[in-house]
Amino acid sequence: MKKQLLCVMIGLVSIISNRAIAQLQLPQPSPKASVMQQIGLTDISIEYSSPAVRGRSIWGELVPFDQVWRAGANASTKITFSKDVSIEGVTVPKGTYAIFMIPTKTDWTIAINKDANASQDDYKEANDVVRVKSTPVALTELRERLQYSFSNFSEEETFINLEWEKVRVAFKVKCATSKQAVENIDKVLANAWVQYNNAARYYYDQKDYNKALEYVNMSLTLSNQWFNNWVKAQILNAKGMTKEAYTYALKAKELGDKNPDGFFYKAQVEKALEDWKPAATTKKK
Repeated sequence: MKKQLLCVMIGLVSIISNRAIAQLQLPQPSPKASVMQQIGLTDISIEYSSPAVRGRSIWGELVPFDQVWRAGANASTKITFSKDVSIEGVTVPKGTYAIFMIPTKTDWTIAINKDANASQDDYKEANDVVRVKSTPVALTELRERLQYSFSNFSEEETFINLEWEKVRVAFKVKCATSKQAVENIDKVLANAWVQYNNAARYYYDQKDYNKALEYVNMSLTLSNQWFNNWVKAQILNAKGMTKEAYTYALKAKELGDKNPDGFFYKAQVEKALEDWKPAATTKKK
């Protein structure tokens, strides 16, 4: 009985020890790191693992020359663009990519590869979206841990830098910020008439016809549509200006008939024209 109890206790100690070892957390030799910068309207983020020098000879030894390197440690180094960008005149669509580098004694090759999870062994040049030649710059102070950073950035472009040991290598990314801003402005203005028209309809429902007329006029200034012409016709009729209302209802029908699928108040407009016509065509004595 004592012997069985001893075996059970030894088994429990073994289980507890194995669980403790499994839960043991220690600092990683190459901890995870990330950096993000917004360039104009584009977010650029880099995820990587940051190895240390630890007195080792890095370039040409730990990281061999003329061989593909994952530009970090552990898993592949990933770069994500929230919008399309341009590198060396090549358009890189928005998305996540792997960064690979081929260090040499002179110029380095930096590759942006569409296989974001590729390892050094899986790397295929055919998957490179763009390749950049970059001349490394010597640093005056030791950079103990590998680090990515952004420098000299504006609303349109940035340099992305890798620094480790006493070397910095960089490449430029350009964003289409001005073009994107103009597109955003045009998009907002193109739809602004709808917002003013909605405001006009709200005030019309509240019987605040003067305020409704103010907003519908703003809408018409931005875009002449069948819908805001019809809203103005209703407002004018409510103000007792039926003759003027008829004119705008007629315009609404003219524009609406050009797009019958979207003319969802056609029946109401046609009925209003029939009802308002006598008042609109009656001559003053």
